[in-house]
Amino acid sequence: MKKLINKPEDVVAEGLRGMALAHADILKVQFGPDYLVRADAPVKGKVGIVSGGGSGHEPMHGGFVGMGMLDAACPGAVFTSPTPDQVLAASRAVSGGAGVLLIVKNYTGDVLNFEMAADMARAEGIEVEAVVTNDDVAVKDSLYTAGRRGVGVTVLAEKMAGAAAEERRPLEEVAEVCRKVNAQGRSMGMALTSCTVPHAGKPTFDLPEDEMEIGIGIHGEPGRTRMKLKTAAEITELLATAVLEDLPFQRGDRALALVNGMGGTPLIELYLVFQELARICKGRGVAIARSLVGPYITSLDMAGCSLTLVRMDDELLRLWDAPVRTSALRWGV
Repeated sequence: MKKLINKPEDVVAEGLRGMALAHADILKVQFGPDYLVRADAPVKGKVGIVSGGGSGHEPMHGGFVGMGMLDAACPGAVFTSPTPDQVLAASRAVSGGAGVLLIVKNYTGDVLNFEMAADMARAEGIEVEAVVTNDDVAVKDSLYTAGRRGVGVTVLAEKMAGAAAEERRPLEEVAEVCRKVNAQGRSMGMALTSCTVPHAGKPTFDLPEDEMEIGIGIHGEPGRTRMKLKTAAEITELLATAVLEDLPFQRGDRALALVNGMGGTPLIELYLVFQELARICKGRGVAIARSLVGPYITSLDMAGCSLTLVRMDDELLRLWDAPVRTSALRWGV
């Protein structure tokens, strides 16, 4: 294993300190329990938005803390859910009197721990809503979930819910924006290689050089099928067909398209995949109205990609275009 680390047990804490030093104008890091919070939190009169999950998926979620997106993020250990204490502390830190929205990916540990934190926050008088994302069409259940996994839509929902919160909308309306994005979005991913967790020191699973896994999870969970390696066009067709036909998307729909890298895929390859996705969508009469290409939800050093499509309307387009200023997503400011 070759990694730019000091000690495996210190990776998360040292990475968090590095983020705080690099982006001191945007966020702060608190330890014991650990969470990242926007530099100006709490923002009075604004719904606070908190998300989180296991580390190793950067920039999700800490890279999305800042104006127009998340108010706080809770980083667990690598591929491990954050604790209720982390989520509760983060909720307190961002509570500006308008309530707190928890955005939770559908992984069993995340759901249980965020639910417990929500109950504790409510007991302290903080109004809390929680929305669970479950956009992965690959499999119904996995090693980590009951039901579909929450993946790419999570980032897009954080952005649009964040914009609604900046407009000082009430908590229920901000939560409804998040639910709407989740309901209108679908995702699916694939892997060309495994990833290596620092503590383990070896690949999470074995994937021969001439094979790929379709429908992989962001923690290395098995997907729909393992097959011989195909071209980028064929891979994109497999993923896009599953995504487009699940909602289903219809001729005349407008979509926000995310082509996401899993951490070890060069950007040129992701743009190649986007080219193929654009061709497929055009052939089905689906207009890509907005796009995002890059490593936004990674799995450490895994090579591969995921596709996410969200059916957009005028409201969601406006919220997507609204200003955002985080370390990983920034426009309009």
